[in-house]
Amino acid sequence: MPPDRLARQLRGFGPLGLAAILLILAGNFLFLPLSALLVLAWAQASATPWADLGLVRPKSWTRSLAIGIVFGAFFKLAMKSIVMPLLGAPPVNAHYHFLAGNTAALPVMIFTLIVGAGFGEEVLYRGYMFERLGRLLGRGKAAKIAIVLITATLFAAGHYADQGIPGVKQAAITGLVYGGIFAVTGELFMLMVAHAAFDLVALALIYWNLEAQVAHWFFARHFLSP
Repeated sequence: MPPDRLARQLRGFGPLGLAAILLILAGNFLFLPLSALLVLAWAQASATPWADLGLVRPKSWTRSLAIGIVFGAFFKLAMKSIVMPLLGAPPVNAHYHFLAGNTAALPVMIFTLIVGAGFGEEVLYRGYMFERLGRLLGRGKAAKIAIVLITATLFAAGHYADQGIPGVKQAAITGLVYGGIFAVTGELFMLMVAHAAFDLVALALIYWNLEAQVAHWFFARHFLSP
């Protein structure tokens, strides 16, 4: 198949285009950042500019890095201490509590959170899905709102298997926030940093057994009890 014809079919929604979408979505079931790597391969093969995926040079790398770190860290603390308690989430993440004091697990988790979540999930759920859905729904305001809602729903659903309903609630909110920011800015770098910072703060709270303490910063235990 001529390269230009292959590229057009990969960008479209015919059999080859749909097969590419399914392959990319299935990638994370094998290896967390695999979907993002497949997105980059798809962009190359389909002649899709990386800018269409939000992979653009920020005006200031230092400024975007600093904003991402501060925003991500404070966002996590706000979610843990205010939002999630009000939504009835348990103060301790039982699924990942094995990480408390578990120094041996830190290298793999840090890599997973930075590369798998910060890079991988942002490229997939924001960059790639916004590009694909944008081609289907358009680029208008109503379309962008719909895309933010759809991607946040898919992002939330992706967290059910390992974190249950509390994880779905948190991912739905973060997906709406990250998606809303991306819809406005069209840039992924700051969001990648913010996502990684968010998850690294979560890891720190678990590792140092601070989850319950932070969850009760503003609300006493009896206030949140049924």
